[in-house]
Amino acid sequence: MVVCGDDGLAHRLAAELRGVYEEQVTLVVPPSERAVRPPVVGRARAVSAALLDRVVSAAVNRAAAGGAPAASGAPDEAAAGQRTLEAVEATEAVLAEAGVERAAALALVYDDDETNIRAALTARRLNPRLRLVLRLYNRRLGQHIEELLDQAAALAAAGDPGSGDAGRGGHAGYAGGDASTTVLSDADTAAPALVATAVVGTSKVVQTNGLLLRAVERPPYGPGEAGEPGRPTLALLSANGGDPAFADGSETSGDQGPLLLPDAAAVREAAATGRRGSVVLEQVAYSAGPTPPSGRGVGVRAPLASLFSRRLRWSLAGLVGCVFALAVALWLVTGIHPLGALYLTLLDLFAVNDPAIGASTERQVLQLLSGLMGLLLLPVLLAAVLEALGTFRGAGSLRRPPRGLGGHVVLLGLGKIGTRVLTRLRELNIPVVCVEAGPEARGLAVARRLRVPVVLGDVTQEGVLEAAKIHRAHALLAVTSSDTTNLEAALYARSLRPELGVVLRLYDDDFATAVYRTLRAAHPQALTRSRSVSHLAAPSFAGAMMGRQILGAIPVERRVLLFAALDVAGHAQLEGRTVGEAFRPGYWRVLALDSGRGRSGAGVGEGGAGGGAGGASGLVWDLPDTYVLRGVDRVVLAATRRGLAELVRRRRGGSGA
Repeated sequence: MVVCGDDGLAHRLAAELRGVYEEQVTLVVPPSERAVRPPVVGRARAVSAALLDRVVSAAVNRAAAGGAPAASGAPDEAAAGQRTLEAVEATEAVLAEAGVERAAALALVYDDDETNIRAALTARRLNPRLRLVLRLYNRRLGQHIEELLDQAAALAAAGDPGSGDAGRGGHAGYAGGDASTTVLSDADTAAPALVATAVVGTSKVVQTNGLLLRAVERPPYGPGEAGEPGRPTLALLSANGGDPAFADGSETSGDQGPLLLPDAAAVREAAATGRRGSVVLEQVAYSAGPTPPSGRGVGVRAPLASLFSRRLRWSLAGLVGCVFALAVALWLVTGIHPLGALYLTLLDLFAVNDPAIGASTERQVLQLLSGLMGLLLLPVLLAAVLEALGTFRGAGSLRRPPRGLGGHVVLLGLGKIGTRVLTRLRELNIPVVCVEAGPEARGLAVARRLRVPVVLGDVTQEGVLEAAKIHRAHALLAVTSSDTTNLEAALYARSLRPELGVVLRLYDDDFATAVYRTLRAAHPQALTRSRSVSHLAAPSFAGAMMGRQILGAIPVERRVLLFAALDVAGHAQLEGRTVGEAFRPGYWRVLALDSGRGRSGAGVGEGGAGGGAGGASGLVWDLPDTYVLRGVDRVVLAATRRGLAELVRRRRGGSGA
């Protein structure tokens, strides 16, 4: 296995392959001096330094006392089973030295899309049988690159009939030795997790290749309550989440931590005690997904209500009401038809009617009042025109946070992760104010299109968070690429509003755990979460390198649950077994059957079972436990990291036999 990258994801992915899948890994990273992050000097430097000292001391003491092990993906770790090469870029010479010509899989996880594409084209030429996993932010480009590289592999295999068999013979252990290409995005994996962490009650959604999986987090059941029938429980949350020193459900939390894929007995016990919340699968279905806006003028059209200010709209409404009142008065005074009365009132309003000489006094008074209303209408109409022009002219510019805004989410950073988080928040109709230091950030165009208020400025400077209305915000999401900036912003925001919910994106998962403990202890009543993007994304990349079709992942506190599409054929743990027998608590669970293949779902829905919400769309996800899985079936399953690794290892042993 070869992993090439320039940030924490590469190290975390290498650690995942070594520790979970027991693979030999060659890691290609830039020289160490190029990976050093520049320090951030800011307003709360002394405060952040003090907290960092406490955090580091706690981490060191915990390690010395035999606590949680250090992060296996640390850049300076000399781990067994890993060879490290230092190179600025994955050129042809570097890839050859890394052994790509003999490797089973290559992961290209550089932060730059162009670098990954260039290296992928080179690697495909060196080894047409190589399994490629690419990290790309651009979804549409990723689809085209995936098709291009797969087509190149197919042409190479057709030109050399023996190459396919040789490849499969040489790499029999790797799920068939296919030369597939998988494009993943760490931003797409991490964004739903960060949003769901910051906004309690939102769904955990996995959406890829037209498949939608939705899971919801349920609070602990009360006395006498039972679980939801027909809804698989994917996880049970930690039993001691109220403990300020609790590490937010990590791998080392023991029996009190989260339980992934629990059995029925554990679910019943959790419902009886009422101490654990749960994550329940709510939906598995095909979905075309949201269509991004396109075309000329996107983001320039403003809603009618936003064309004019509220004061102007009330002024126009008042004038219209006065006109109708004058028309009604004229109808009552003269006795003419109501439409005629309205017509005469409008003529008087615009001063195009004849003077009411010789008419009754009431008629003359009404004509004078109509003329007065016409004079008042002129400045209102002029103001409306100017406001409309200003709205259209400013539709392409950044908006400022409106007065009176409250209950919103302050999002720091509009890079790759921040842009995906912003899109997800707006899909949930959650008000957002963004803070970005760079005027050329990629997310500013998205914020402009979505008409989201943006504050341009360095968050470490005075007044920037105040301009984002942090004192009235619901939560702070700090997702910049600098740990120090995120931590400093969180500390300063908590000094302004101690009860503010805070979610931090941090580089290392052990460091994120230590920061969580310290902030939670200092503010036990406020929501505090810290997440490592590389920790969330690495399991998906590792599974793809092992030949699994990874659909996505959802976080369960500090653990990760994977969703994969799998052919039953060749898996002794699944083939010939019923769904109930194939379920292995803590490792994997079959969730749905792709009824478009094999038996097309024949016999699944007998007796009313299996007619689930996905049945009509080609997916049967309410499978009865008595359904027998056969080799022609293709299933969607949930698996832990260890469970997915065991499926790979057992199939490897079967293929070798």
